[in-house]
Amino acid sequence: MKDLIRKLVETVGPSGYEAAVREVVQAEIEGLADEIKVDALGNLIARKGTRSADGMRVMLSGHMDEIGVMVTHVDEKGFVRFTTIGGVSPATCIGGRVKFLNGVSGLIYMERLESSDRLPSMDQLYIDVGASSRETCPVKVGDVAVFDRPFLDLNGRLVSKAMDDRIAVAVMIQALKECQNSPHELYFVFSTQEEVGLRGATTAAFGVDPELALAVDVTRTGDTPKGVKMEVSLGKGPAIKVRDSGMLADPRVVRWMVETAEKSGIPYQLEVLEAGTTDARAMQLTRAGVPAGCLSIPTRYIHSPSEMVDYEDVLQSVRLLVELISHPVSLG
Repeated sequence: MKDLIRKLVETVGPSGYEAAVREVVQAEIEGLADEIKVDALGNLIARKGTRSADGMRVMLSGHMDEIGVMVTHVDEKGFVRFTTIGGVSPATCIGGRVKFLNGVSGLIYMERLESSDRLPSMDQLYIDVGASSRETCPVKVGDVAVFDRPFLDLNGRLVSKAMDDRIAVAVMIQALKECQNSPHELYFVFSTQEEVGLRGATTAAFGVDPELALAVDVTRTGDTPKGVKMEVSLGKGPAIKVRDSGMLADPRVVRWMVETAEKSGIPYQLEVLEAGTTDARAMQLTRAGVPAGCLSIPTRYIHSPSEMVDYEDVLQSVRLLVELISHPVSLG
């Protein structure tokens, strides 16, 4: 899967501008589904299979978009001011490089600070694209960019920008390839604009009207020096979400996921995330409500230009997802 992952993470696709990523995904899944369509918000929806007597209409959602920046002003010397697309922190910006959709590259730096022991605010940062004036600046107000980082394989620990959530997109693509028989009518949704408010999944879920929903997304880890206190680590298997700041996973869905992992001998972790949420929140609240959960891939340094996953966790996530969708579901 590494070549697929590299292709996905190195493609530029901030929220609202996912077209290039969608093209990569569509090429990968061509011929694997009964129907593939793109809806009004740019979600790529692949339907596979027909529902048997003991099957359900199941929606899986992983988002294609990544965090980024948008130009708000270019000054007379050609320095670019910007706002954020999604959760971007000044702490991960300084000295970072960005690439605009038009191919222009630049680097982020900051104004001189009065106190060296404080982080700058976003309005103290600027992008230097090598211009000497507003007239020679190759970007304009409204242009968007993403962090520019290559894919690295550090002894099975994979590092890149946009692992959130392209790693889940890769897991879903691989699961679509490996799932040979299912009693369910499956909808693989590669969603848009998750980082700015779960917008793609909101409209897609209304259209699909699922009876069961699973998000596939990343989650934080608690295994770094003085990191957050949570029981998720790299290398210990996929995480099964119990709760995040936007939703409580349906206990019946959690139980089904845990029992499936245990029956299949797949290592897993239970996830309680105190900040952040996923497409599962949008799917859970669509129409009259849907039982929903989330399969999470443990990821270090989320929303930074260098997010890290463990390749074995990725492979086990594929195994678990395939097992989940290949058999009848009883939520009892």
